[in-house]
Amino acid sequence: MGQLTDVFTDIVAEGEALDKIIAGLDASQWALPTAAPGWTVKHQIAHLASVFRIAGLAASNPDMFVKVTAGADKDFDAAVAQMLKPYLPDSTDDLFARWRAERDAAVTALAALPPDQLVPWVARQLPAGVLACAGMMELYAHGQDIVDAVGAQREITDRIGHLAWFATRNRDFGYQVRGLTPPEAEFRYELTAPSGATWEFGPADADQRVTGPALDFCLLVTRRRHRDDLAVRATGADADQWLDIAQVYRGSPGPGRQPGQFS
Repeated sequence: MGQLTDVFTDIVAEGEALDKIIAGLDASQWALPTAAPGWTVKHQIAHLASVFRIAGLAASNPDMFVKVTAGADKDFDAAVAQMLKPYLPDSTDDLFARWRAERDAAVTALAALPPDQLVPWVARQLPAGVLACAGMMELYAHGQDIVDAVGAQREITDRIGHLAWFATRNRDFGYQVRGLTPPEAEFRYELTAPSGATWEFGPADADQRVTGPALDFCLLVTRRRHRDDLAVRATGADADQWLDIAQVYRGSPGPGRQPGQFS
């Protein structure tokens, strides 16, 4: 795979692109339900603010991070719900400003560290650069929920490469959350970037292979589209099973999306 651009630069650009969509929303659009059960657009933005807040703490104040996230490794979904609460009472203007501030602080704190420096995270320590890739995943996934709800269009660029790489690095999340044993053999991934470039991950001689457009792959691993609506293909029984359970985040997989749910 060709060298991706700097993840810290890309996360700023991705955040600013989402800001342009959010800035144009009126009060009724903030209250629209999203595909995530029980979550409105406001919930999605509050979640992003809360996640970037703890990412900033992980990089700048690890002791405080540990206090704020205590118990999250035992009940991740409950922790996510709890972290939303301080943000939901805000007005839409205040929450928008708060989200941007939390994101800026997190990116500044992470970018100040060597990319390979370990920082605390919910289940295990992560290098600062990898945690930034997780931030790209959050931006992409919850940004997709927002644009789906409000009917907006988003620009898709090669910035999603950080998410694609992160998903291959965390292939086993889908197995672990379901109590399944991951296959021992690594997979090969061959993805076509939005620019037309080819991104390759995993051993070239692997029997189990996943191929297709990188955009569709990212929609699959964030569970924002059903596999039937995507051009991602598998070779091998293990890879085929993985397309049903793939997820790039910890916690409950949720109901996912239904075939044909989005035109």
